[in-house]
Amino acid sequence: MELSLGGSLMDTKIYHFKEIDAAAKDLRDGQLVAFPTETVYGLGADATNEDAVKQVYKAKGRPSDNPLIVHVASIDMVEKYAAEIPDKAWKLMKHFWPGSLTIILKIKPGSLSKTVTGGLSTVAFRFPNNQATIELIRRAGVPMVGPSANTSGKPSPTTAQHVYHDLHGKIKGILDDGPTQVGVESTVLDMSTDQPTILRPGAVTKEDIESVIGSIENNHHHVGKNEIPKAPGMKYKHYAPAAQVYIVDPSDDWADVANWIKSLSYPVGVMATSDILAQQDWADNAEPFSLGDDVVSASAELFDGLRHFDTEPRIKAIVTQAFPAKGLGVAYMNRLNKSAGGMHFADRQ
Repeated sequence: MELSLGGSLMDTKIYHFKEIDAAAKDLRDGQLVAFPTETVYGLGADATNEDAVKQVYKAKGRPSDNPLIVHVASIDMVEKYAAEIPDKAWKLMKHFWPGSLTIILKIKPGSLSKTVTGGLSTVAFRFPNNQATIELIRRAGVPMVGPSANTSGKPSPTTAQHVYHDLHGKIKGILDDGPTQVGVESTVLDMSTDQPTILRPGAVTKEDIESVIGSIENNHHHVGKNEIPKAPGMKYKHYAPAAQVYIVDPSDDWADVANWIKSLSYPVGVMATSDILAQQDWADNAEPFSLGDDVVSASAELFDGLRHFDTEPRIKAIVTQAFPAKGLGVAYMNRLNKSAGGMHFADRQ
């Protein structure tokens, strides 16, 4: 039995497209509604309702200095809150929105609460490429905050079922639009400073952005204990299942991985492309999960695989295939490194 945040039972409803009006009303009434995007599912609340936003932090167990991304359904919505939209930001919005690019801008003083901004004078805006969520925002008539709809620190949700597993009984509803397509969260680009900088890599790559506005910087660092992160994923532990994840690098021999698993007395999850899974003679204690054929499918399947093994307490380790850190591989490896805590197969004890 699960309890709501207020201590009484809460039924978590599954909404479908035809029920968007009901979901929009719940949002306007200050309730929490999870929503689909092309990347992962988000946990939505009216970004202009401070009490509702506070409930997002509470439902997720999210640190209060971890800022939230504000989801919009038009550039007009951004103009209502942004102090200014630089020319380069305009170009990016017109080129990539709706899509997997989040843009950080300076905001008008007092236009959004510090609960949304993490106490900063900037906010991250995103126009997701999902028609159900675009309609949800339009019908609600307000922008939505939308961190990933999971327990903080756990792998991000790519299906409504993942959301239900983590947040059932804690939120009003989930707008179900099937599995997400991209699977890793949006690229976060800081446009509030003179030099545009990627703070979190995603499906929109550095090369994609530079083709529109010219040279930009990368800065995916892990911020210090006393720093306030400008973007999600820069400070706290993320994407981690209970079992230890080991990164299997391209230089590693998968035969060595298979032999290591044979030597163990407990089950091990194996996340790799279909060809690698087919090449080895796996022991009975190896549990395979296919990442598809390439980095595109692997990015879409990564969180699903991590969550799959996280529901099996007997799994004590997960070995996961690495890809070259180029293009979409930058985002994939960013998430995999965080889920593994930087632990590689070659470093195992």
